[in-house]
Parts: sequence; C-alpha cells; structure tokens
Amino acid sequence: MKNVVLILCLVLIPWHFNAQEKSISGIVTTADDGLPLPGASVIIKGTSKGTQTDFDGKYTLTVNLGDIITVSYVGMNSAEIIIGSSNTYDVALELDNSLDEVIVLGYGVARKPSKSELKRQKKQRFHNKISNQLAGQVAGVRIKGRESVGITDNVLYIVDGIPVQKRYNTLIKSINPKDIESMNVYKSSEALDKFGDSAKDGCIVITTKSGNYRVQNDEDYANITENDFESTGLSPLSTFSIDVDKASYSNIRRMINAGQAIPMDAVKVEEMVNYFNYNYPQPTSEHPFSINTEVTQTPWHEDTQLVRIGLQGKTYDNEELPASNLTFLIDVSGSMSSQNKLPLLKSAFKLLVNQLRPKDRVSIVVYAGAAGVVLEPTSGDDKEKILSALDNLQSGGSTAGGAGIKLAYSLAEKHFKKGGNNRVILATDGDFNVGASSNNDMQTLIEEKRKSGVFLSVLGFGYGNYKDSKLETLADKGNGNHAYIDNMQEAQKVFGKEFGGTLFTIAKDVKIQVEFNPNKVQAYRLIGYENRLLADEDFIDDTKDAGELGSGHTVTALYEIVPVGVKTDYIKNVPELKYTKNEMVSSFSDELFTVKFRYKKPDGDKSIEMVHVQNITTVGPSEDMNFASAVALYGMQLRNSKYFNNAKIDKVIELAEKGRGEDENGYRAEFIRLVKSYDYLK
Repeated sequence: MKNVVLILCLVLIPWHFNAQEKSISGIVTTADDGLPLPGASVIIKGTSKGTQTDFDGKYTLTVNLGDIITVSYVGMNSAEIIIGSSNTYDVALELDNSLDEVIVLGYGVARKPSKSELKRQKKQRFHNKISNQLAGQVAGVRIKGRESVGITDNVLYIVDGIPVQKRYNTLIKSINPKDIESMNVYKSSEALDKFGDSAKDGCIVITTKSGNYRVQNDEDYANITENDFESTGLSPLSTFSIDVDKASYSNIRRMINAGQAIPMDAVKVEEMVNYFNYNYPQPTSEHPFSINTEVTQTPWHEDTQLVRIGLQGKTYDNEELPASNLTFLIDVSGSMSSQNKLPLLKSAFKLLVNQLRPKDRVSIVVYAGAAGVVLEPTSGDDKEKILSALDNLQSGGSTAGGAGIKLAYSLAEKHFKKGGNNRVILATDGDFNVGASSNNDMQTLIEEKRKSGVFLSVLGFGYGNYKDSKLETLADKGNGNHAYIDNMQEAQKVFGKEFGGTLFTIAKDVKIQVEFNPNKVQAYRLIGYENRLLADEDFIDDTKDAGELGSGHTVTALYEIVPVGVKTDYIKNVPELKYTKNEMVSSFSDELFTVKFRYKKPDGDKSIEMVHVQNITTVGPSEDMNFASAVALYGMQLRNSKYFNNAKIDKVIELAEKGRGEDENGYRAEFIRLVKSYDYLK
C-alpha cells in the first residue's frame, strides 16, 4: 500500500517540475528524543548525489522538484521525502527495532547489541556541538573482508581511538578476534575527509571490548640533555625560568605502579622536586612571594656543596580569589575512551565544579574531529547543569586539538572578566592528529593566544599515546601550568588541596638569575630545568616569556657547586684568552652568590626585580633539604646521570626518611614506597 501511494504521488506531480532546480535544507533528529543526528546520510534516490548532516544535524542539498531524498543513519529506519514547493524538510528518524544482529566478517565476530549499548548510542548524541565522529562510532557496518574494500598495507588503523603508526600495521594481526567489539571501514575519500592525509589510502577503526588495547607504545617526551658544570670564571651567570609543573612525578608514579620501565626523557628532575611542598615562610613584603636559600654539603659527593633556592607564593583563601571565567576544553576523541582518560577526567572536574562560587562562570568546549561548545557560560551555583554537561560527554573520532584551542580562547575572550581570573583548562592525552598538530604548530598557536590575557592550565590523562612534549609546550608558552592526573588522589591534590595555585596566577614571567662569586665557587651546575634555560640577556628583556606562579605554589631549584680549591674532574681546562682578562673583585669575600628575581603582575607588562644575597655559611641539612636532595638524586639515577657519583638507592631512601617530617598527606611516604618498589622491580 505504501508503494502504491508513493507511485500515485509521483504521477500527480507535473513532469516539468523535475527540471526546476533549487536548494533545500533541514535538520535530521531522532524521533524519540529530538536530538540532532550528526553524520546522517541525505541522498537523492536513484543517484549518487547527496550530503551528510553536520554536527548540528543540519544539511543543505540542491535538488529538483519531484526528487525523492532518502535520509538514513546506522541503527535507524530510513525515511523518504518527496520534494515539493517547500525549501525546508526536517526529518525525525525512528529507531530500527528490527536491528538485532551486527556481523563483522573477516574477524569472525557476531553479536547482538544490548539495551545498554543502545542507551549508550543515544547518550552519545546528547550534544549538538560534538563532531560527527563522536556520534559515528556506532556498531553496525557490515564488512565482507579486506579485498572487497580495496585496503592496502598503507591503510590507517585506529584501535580504541589511537592511530597506529603504519610501520606497526602488521601487529594488527596480533589482536585476538574474540577481543574485538566492532570494526568500521572507511574507503579512501571518506577516510581522507574524516581523518586527514594519513588516511588517504583508507581507514579501519577497531574498537575492542576492553577499550584500551595498545598496538605499540606511542608516548612522546621532549629530549633532555643534562646540564653540565659551568666554570664560574667564564660563565658566572645562570639564568632560567621557574617551573611549577609537576606532571613528570605523577607520570613516573603511574609507570612504577604499573610495573613499567621509565623512559629517560620522561624524567624531569625539577618537576619531581617541585611535586612536593616545602616549609617556606609566607611573604611579608609587598612582593607576592618569599625567597629562601640554604647551602649544605652534597649528600652524594663529599667534595661539592648543594644549594637550595626556594620561592613561596602568597596563599589566598578560595573566597579571596577574584571571580573566575573558566573554559573547560575537553578532548573527547576516540583516544580518550579508556577508563583512565575521559571517565577519570569527568570525576576530576567534578571536584573543581563543587568548589565554584556563584560569581564564577564555567563554559565547556569539546573537540574530536571538530570542535564545539556544549555549555555556554554558566554560574558556579548551577552545579547540576555543569555536572550534567560533563556526565553526558562521550568519546569517539579523531583529534582536532588546534581547532579546540581556538574555539576555547575565543569563548574565554568573549566573556573576559576584567580584573578576574580568565583561564582555559585543557584536559587531554595530547594526541592531536587533525589540523595544526605538531609541537611547533602548537607553540605558534598558543603564543598568539596568550596575548589575550587568558591563562592556561594543561591536564594530561592516560597512557600508551600520552604526548607529554606537546602538553609541556602548550603550558610553557601559554602562560600556564601542566599536571598529569593518574588517579583520583592526584585529582584531589590538583583541584582540592592546590585549588588556588592551579587556577589563580599571582605572578607571571618569573625569571631567576644567579651570579656565583668566583672567589668562592669554581663551578656550578643547575640540577634539572634543562628545558627552562634562558640566555643571560633574556633576564632583563620583558618581551621574553617565562613561568607563572600560582597562589600558594612553591618553587625549588637545586645547584651543585664546586668550592674554590677543590680538585675535580668535573671542570675541564680551557685555553687562556689573548684579548680578554678576567679580574675578580675581592670586596665580597663573605658572599657565595647573589640571586635576582624578576616578575610581572598578572595583568602587567613591566617586570619588578628582587635581590637576595647568600653568604658563605653552610649549615647542616634541614628536613626539607634532605627530602629535596633525595628526590633529585633519585631523578638523576632514573636518568642515568653522570653526576650522581654512583650513589646507591639506599642513599635515596636514607635521605627521604630523614626528610619525611610530619608528612600530613602522606606524599613523602608514598615516594619512599615507590623508590623501594621500583628498585625491587629492576
């Protein structure tokens, strides 16, 4: 009967209308909940001419009067519409209740979707601002084998959201067919459109039942070349940017707890040392931080001394902080699907949301194959709305990180609070693979965006494809800080105990320059901070970017120095200069070094300078010095440093035990446990 009616309708339409071309548009939604369907197919029946809906469920198509368009979506009943005089055709698709089996041939998988899966598919379409890849990872594509789709060895495989490097394609065969949940195949043209140039020869998207399969480890860390000793006579100045990032320590902790080997470049000694707070006094002057120094004998070398320089940022209570304009920028690509990524991310952000005040505003931007706004600025007292938006985020698709950053900053700038705390909080594994995605691309992009006055916090999640180097670049160049969230304990530390420091900057572009007295110090080396070194002339150049200090944050830097008169292989001989003669000034015989600090106020562009002089007095190590030196020594051992003087792991544990102190939150005790367990694993 339905076909008869259709035929009669066609007969009644005047034949000459078919030649009248026009443009139509509409929105495709689900009939049961009215949510838009991104990626739905809209085809003129009997032809190959058609289009897909965008991530708002909208489409535009050029047709002739009398044409029939077929609207389809996997898992839904198709609909046919006859084109008449109207220019708008909205379509609501019904769920296909007859779809009770999905078969993926070639891997021998047959299954029936459960009610929970159907519910998940529905939830995955919750927001109309997530790219079509988010809604497109739905089981139901029938695959008849490799030969039928023309796939070559250059095909791009994406396994559980992570693109596989093509040199590892043969390892795909190692996946047990019983472990496969679903598989989608995209031919060249569609794959190129969805996933970029790397998929020009086609793409196979595989989802495993565990959701966390790793074909190979594809983590990325910046190369670090350890600082050497510098001769004070030739180079008396040491200049660097502060670093309050702590990501390296929590990432190493994750590896130790998982029984994994630790890559050398994953170890950043300064981030390990700065993970822990030290008992520095609160500032009492007009400056936003106090300066503290300590000199003692190096615990791993009897002929050198260890210098500790510490900053303590002023601590503000939550209610004292200015109103916040926060933009959550959340990676919801396929690589974020595993339990320690998006699910952990949601739980972590809930800790932050629960501390927001009515005067604070939160927006949420997400990105996968494209970027979209899923929550316009919302008051901090409307927590239910914010939490609901977080709860409904789902993962899938490729990763257009650059587009997400641009959209998040645009939104933050649009709602900028003058005198307030304007910040983008990026949460991702850093695996950007669509659009501008290289480290250099990200640096160029974020250096431009920081001019807006919007600050940045970068939170890393997950493992297997974690891109630490990219996230470090974003944090360093974007007036930001970088943390790695490996569990809810770390989330509580970042968003709970260190809430103000994570979100509120009290000083920016903080630089340190130490001048050692050549009458007292032969040579020195800065322990860590290799990626934060500055040219000496950059210290007084206010156009040079440097690190930011948050409310309550501490910063610790360690130097190992060689006193005058000590013979050591650490200092290499250099030829005498013909035209230059170094003369030492003897009038500062009681001074070991002078340390200068320059910083700007959060909304300022001119630096303020502070000076602190350290005399030649050495003391027995404090508890904090013992603990900081234990962490530094352990970092040096993990990096196989040439300067730890063959000190044993027992020395690390001994120093850490001496420096454990009150340890209210148990972080120092945890460090001791990690050292002991990793030594056992080795």
